[in-house]
Amino acid sequence: MNIINIEHISKVYQVGSEEVHAIMDISLRIDKNEYVAIMGPSGSGKSTLMNMLGCLDTPTSGIYDFKGVNVSQMSDNDLAKVRNKEIGFVFQTFNLLPRSDALHNVELPLIYAGVPSQERKERAREALVNVGLESRMHHKPNELSGGQRQRVAVARALVTRPAIILADEPTGNLDSKTGEDIMTLFNEIYLQGNTIILVTHEEYIAEHAARIIRIKDGLIERDEPVKNRFIPNGRKFTVNQ
Repeated sequence: MNIINIEHISKVYQVGSEEVHAIMDISLRIDKNEYVAIMGPSGSGKSTLMNMLGCLDTPTSGIYDFKGVNVSQMSDNDLAKVRNKEIGFVFQTFNLLPRSDALHNVELPLIYAGVPSQERKERAREALVNVGLESRMHHKPNELSGGQRQRVAVARALVTRPAIILADEPTGNLDSKTGEDIMTLFNEIYLQGNTIILVTHEEYIAEHAARIIRIKDGLIERDEPVKNRFIPNGRKFTVNQ
């Protein structure tokens, strides 16, 4: 079952009198419960493609079909609704509110979605338990390690029960050991039936995925399964769908 179906999308930016072609005539499909890494050097177009997939931007031309709906020409308000309901974001810089505890940070998407207070607190607690932070719910970001902050961000991404998890360089601000712990967590999330799109420039991080899409000069250079996928061993947990 396709979650994402992109047909011949391009993105052109106007920089002064010059046109910059960030991505050109890209077509791809991503199915439910796929674990996909998007790789490419700086300036390759991978960040632009990520913004398209995350409904943070719209293509200049082409069609982006997300769960059977053409989101290519949606208004900013409609795109925001899709993002909040269907896409869980995990960023390199965590993007946590510094004065709020972990529980409130995880609750935020549910507040925007209008979920009643008691239900959103229960779901936020459950998400934090699922990422191993049951004892850190009332700690603020400056009271947590980098790995714990990223786990809070992962819990926040999961709490809306989205169609896809979109992770942008999720280990970029972490040491190698903590980064591996986070990649173990992503593998567990994937094994529970979730769809993950991972954006990275690190080969060893991309090899945790089952499929790698390589972008170069705004084009898909290669799209292939990972033959020697790195599968970390980790604890099991349940993500309620």
